[in-house]
Amino acid sequence: MNKTAKLDIDGHIYELPLIEGTEGEKALDVGRLRAQSGYITLDPAFANTGACQSAISFIDGELGTLRYRGIDIAELCEKSTFMEVSYLLIYGHLPGEEEYTRFKEKVHHHSLIHEDMKSFFTSYPGHAHPMAILSAMVCSLSVYHPELLQPEQSDEDRDQTITHLLSKVRVLAAFAYKRSVGEAFVYTRPELDYLSNFMHMMFTTPMRPFEPDEVIRKALDVLFILHADHEQNCSTSTVRMVGSSKANLFAALSAGICALWGPLHGGANQAVIEMLESIHASGSGTKRYVDMAKDKGNHFKLMGFGHRVYKKYDPRAAIIKKYCDQVLNHLGIDNPILEIAKELEEAALTDDYFIERQLYPNVDFYSGIIYRALKIPTNMFTVMFALGRLPGWIAHWKELVEDPGMKIARPRQIYTGSREQQYLPIDER
Repeated sequence: MNKTAKLDIDGHIYELPLIEGTEGEKALDVGRLRAQSGYITLDPAFANTGACQSAISFIDGELGTLRYRGIDIAELCEKSTFMEVSYLLIYGHLPGEEEYTRFKEKVHHHSLIHEDMKSFFTSYPGHAHPMAILSAMVCSLSVYHPELLQPEQSDEDRDQTITHLLSKVRVLAAFAYKRSVGEAFVYTRPELDYLSNFMHMMFTTPMRPFEPDEVIRKALDVLFILHADHEQNCSTSTVRMVGSSKANLFAALSAGICALWGPLHGGANQAVIEMLESIHASGSGTKRYVDMAKDKGNHFKLMGFGHRVYKKYDPRAAIIKKYCDQVLNHLGIDNPILEIAKELEEAALTDDYFIERQLYPNVDFYSGIIYRALKIPTNMFTVMFALGRLPGWIAHWKELVEDPGMKIARPRQIYTGSREQQYLPIDER
């Protein structure tokens, strides 16, 4: 027997179906509430609203758990690769050997962009933010693949679209970086893996070829895995919202990139480094800023601490902290900005104020430190996040468009403006 909850409005009883997910999370189905009662639910920022049912990732904020397709994130970081995790998220299972080989070959095969697109990059000013370029270029990429823009795609065409974008977005990101520093574009090499090729495109110059470093490659691989999906966050919800109109994947991803750009979302790792640079420039040490963060009357906030979903330590932060330490030790870096970061981390992990409020360092805090150590420019941090989140966005778009019950997203509102008024001619106002 299906369970229901009863809602009493002015003596009228409405039954709301109860839904339970595979991990025990519970929901009230209010899909027919307005049609039956005339009422809607109001939930600012959708903090308590489930917009869909999804089988891709699961978060338990109270326990500090993150799983992709049922597999714990720590196990994937230890045993898997970003490419394998991408396949897992998009297709729903870990690939067999033949599936994995074919997938990687397809991604590598599509690693060239149309030569005409290089002129687009040179049209941007040198100071243009790489996220602006990346979003525009992903959307522009669709112009060169009209065969992949049909609202109704076959499985083969959908796979073509997916592998095109998985491969080409990293090329666009690397080219955006090269444009920002005024260096020549660099193409992929067939013997390098996905991430090594990205680093090669970023850092190879005519004077100095990039040499893959296993410690750095593994740290980036883990960072990208940790960023790959995170339930219905702002950018993923944006991809689903745009995709629900049957917009193509190019358009949906371009919109997701714009959503990620915000400092309250993917831009947080850039905000962390900017905060650290500000503390360093002040010359007043970290204690003053820790005290400011604890002062209720002060508007200063420590960026990179705490998380809206996790009530315990962010499981991603616990993993990346280890790789952060490895990278810093491996590179032998002595940098005042990174020393400030270590001092703030120590304060947050030992100060009762932060412990009681569960304001632990999150994944944005450590990712910014790693990118800084690798000499990746601050304005590229969010681009790195976008590359990691790419397979998650694709997986959600694919899940959405393959759902036979898909509807265009159309939230309601509670209107608070003026009541009906008459138009006044301009000479009577």
